[in-house]
Amino acid sequence: MLVLGGAFLASLLPQSGQQFLMMAVAGTTALFLVLQNPPAPATPDSGALERQRKQILYQGRWEAYQDIIDPITDPIILIRNAKVAAANPAAGTILGDHIVGEDVRIAIRHPAAADRLANPNARHTGEPILLVGVGSTAQRWELRIHALQDGLKLVQLSDRSSHYAAERMRTDFVANASHELRTPLAAIKGFLETLENPDAGKDDETRSRFLKIMFDEADRMQRLIEDLMSLSRIEAEKFELPSDKIDLGDLVAEARNFYINSRGKKEEDILVNVPADIPSVQGDRAQLSQVVNNLLSNAFKYGKNGTPVTINLTPNMSGTMVSLAISDQGEGIAPEHIPRLTERFYRVDKGRSKSIGGTGLGLAIVKHISERHGGRMEITSEVGVGSTMSVLLPVADVSQDRQSEETESA
Repeated sequence: MLVLGGAFLASLLPQSGQQFLMMAVAGTTALFLVLQNPPAPATPDSGALERQRKQILYQGRWEAYQDIIDPITDPIILIRNAKVAAANPAAGTILGDHIVGEDVRIAIRHPAAADRLANPNARHTGEPILLVGVGSTAQRWELRIHALQDGLKLVQLSDRSSHYAAERMRTDFVANASHELRTPLAAIKGFLETLENPDAGKDDETRSRFLKIMFDEADRMQRLIEDLMSLSRIEAEKFELPSDKIDLGDLVAEARNFYINSRGKKEEDILVNVPADIPSVQGDRAQLSQVVNNLLSNAFKYGKNGTPVTINLTPNMSGTMVSLAISDQGEGIAPEHIPRLTERFYRVDKGRSKSIGGTGLGLAIVKHISERHGGRMEITSEVGVGSTMSVLLPVADVSQDRQSEETESA
């Protein structure tokens, strides 16, 4: 129709105008046909679209991953193509802030870990890899690898230092206890074999001397077994808060009288400072009596001959705790030994401790009893001056009020 209308108009125009008009009509007709039947869009490369989609998703995923791993306290790193793609602050603290973008074998220098992290075909069974010396020589880590999508690997480091320290302490405890028991047993057995000799058995002086040594060794072994059993009972009851009201002044007086009447000490050997209005504490009488006797015995063992031992009972400034402090005037303890004094069987001078009859468990028992009572133990010492062993225990009324409040809130 457009063509017929154009031809009629062209017949009324000169020849040059007719040609121009026919060209315009032809172009308009073509445009109309295109609008009526638009061409099919070109089919793009599906692989290119998929790559573009993954790229956009991958770029956004890093931010999502970073937001997830940043709050985690364990060191976490993400690995892609054997390189560290992301790391949380905890990993930066342990491995260094420079590890992002580095080869994983440089970030974690461990043969077994590097092989599994850098090898794309490695299978991850979930079994941990033990790392020693990462962060510091004393730390122990368990490394676990989790495979994610798009070839990503999530690496988690779990600090197992406390677990291995506890296991080492248990192993050392068994070894030390066996050694402490074996020593007196060997001595007793040796002297018995000597006394079996008719010549030695007929010598009254030799027999008497040997029997005294055997008695001392058996007594030492008995004290060790009693301390081990006591420590075991305390640990079994460590979550049970004692409920009795105990007057520490009475326990101090009993211990002082025992050493004066039964251990040959003089009154001037034990100086006691106990206020008349000292509050009672909440505790187990037998265990607190053991605390007083252990600390008093320790002070006499390591104090200088002829110097007194001082016992002080004082409340703290807030009136919530009572401090039992027993001081000696001995040689003192070097600062590097003080943190380890409450370890089982730890001795500053092993030879001297054994010669004066120590089992190596006295201060460990005091510490565990203090913790069971909701208190704490403190040790101060100055070389050449002496040492003070203190136990702080909660006042009975304060402890009971706190327990009542917790019960009501629950």
